[in-house]
Amino acid sequence: MAAKNNDVVQLVKKYPGQKVKLAVTDIDGILRGKVIHMKKFESVANGGLGFCNVVLGWDSNDVCYDNISYTGWHSGYPDAQVQLDLDTYRTVPWDHDVPFFLGDFWSAAGEPLPLCPRNLLKKIRSQAEKLGFKPFFSQEFEWFNFMESSETLHEKGFHEPETLSKGMFGYSLLRPIQNNGFFNDLFDLLNKYNVPLEGLHTETGPGVYEAAILYSEILEAADRAVLFKAAVKEIGSLHGITPTFMAKWNASLPGSSGHVHQSLWKNGKNIFFDGKSPDRMSETMKHYMAGVLHCMPYLTPMYAPTVNSYKRLVEGAWAPTTLTWGVDNRTTAIRALPGSDTSTRMELRVVGADANPYLAMAAALASGLYGIKNKLPLKVKQTKGNGYAEKSNGTLPRNLFEAATAMKESKLARELLGAEFVEHFTNTRLWEWREYSKAVTNWEMKRYFEII
Repeated sequence: MAAKNNDVVQLVKKYPGQKVKLAVTDIDGILRGKVIHMKKFESVANGGLGFCNVVLGWDSNDVCYDNISYTGWHSGYPDAQVQLDLDTYRTVPWDHDVPFFLGDFWSAAGEPLPLCPRNLLKKIRSQAEKLGFKPFFSQEFEWFNFMESSETLHEKGFHEPETLSKGMFGYSLLRPIQNNGFFNDLFDLLNKYNVPLEGLHTETGPGVYEAAILYSEILEAADRAVLFKAAVKEIGSLHGITPTFMAKWNASLPGSSGHVHQSLWKNGKNIFFDGKSPDRMSETMKHYMAGVLHCMPYLTPMYAPTVNSYKRLVEGAWAPTTLTWGVDNRTTAIRALPGSDTSTRMELRVVGADANPYLAMAAALASGLYGIKNKLPLKVKQTKGNGYAEKSNGTLPRNLFEAATAMKESKLARELLGAEFVEHFTNTRLWEWREYSKAVTNWEMKRYFEII
């Protein structure tokens, strides 16, 4: 490993510039990074560097949590150790090909910090590998694009932003041509960034695109998903465009999903596929799906982490509301896709575009492994029609408070993910609900100001 790391360091040193970019993700999956000098990189590449632990102690708006124990005013917000993962090396093609790395938080005791989202995914992946499985995942995103800058959005108070295009035109060939500089840069620059897209097209809605990232082993898949979201925003800014991965920015328009495709492989074979089965789905795949459905009510905040997430999960809006599964059914929580010995997989449709990819994938894999270990039967009958009407197995939580409370009180969640992580994460979600509950919204002003 040291020899390989030294090879990477030597490769980076050939870069003609004198800076290197590095980043970690916070609990919301937002990249938090810095630029360091080449000499600094050489000194930390095989060791580590200090990074203020407030990154895991504040929300998406940099407001410090007051309900967590990991860090806070009581600790003085010291540095935590970050170790760079040199396997994540890539260059940023829209920023002079500057070298870039992702890192992970470590504890003072020299162990991976359990609260770090990327570490959690690595822990769950290790459990799969001990069972002989190699998880292959990919994520696809829908997101809206606006002809706005940060300045114009703040001037407008984020009210009525101007969409990139008008009207509903899914799978359009015209709309990408009308914004071909941005559209082509997304596809081409992301490929150079080692975030290859399987497909990119418009979705139904004004200014909305959908991209499917090429599948890979699970950690690389999550890295790609995190980097994709940040890259789209950076590339968009170069074109005077602001993308958003909010789950639901407008009540009258479809929401934005972050569907996660997943399969398990063993000895080079897709073990979700069974050519002898009439439905081509193996018993392992059915146990896996049963586990995901069984655990879903207790892990929903991993898939839907914000107050806004639950405004996407409503009936008739292309997002699931029930604990259901179906073959190629886009109204259910799980869309089973039995195909060939290479393509057979399941798609988890609960996940929103606003989810932290590391956490969403960790939750799904942990749930699926739980189903396999316990040989859970797929008791839930296949939904062949409208999944919104099939409520016999239960429904998803209605809001973030319900979801976070269920997870916080769940012994199963702690068994799957670790008590320390669950306590920290659910407290951050309850904080989010508290912040929302204090806000006076436009809806309240319009409804009550004059009449009451």
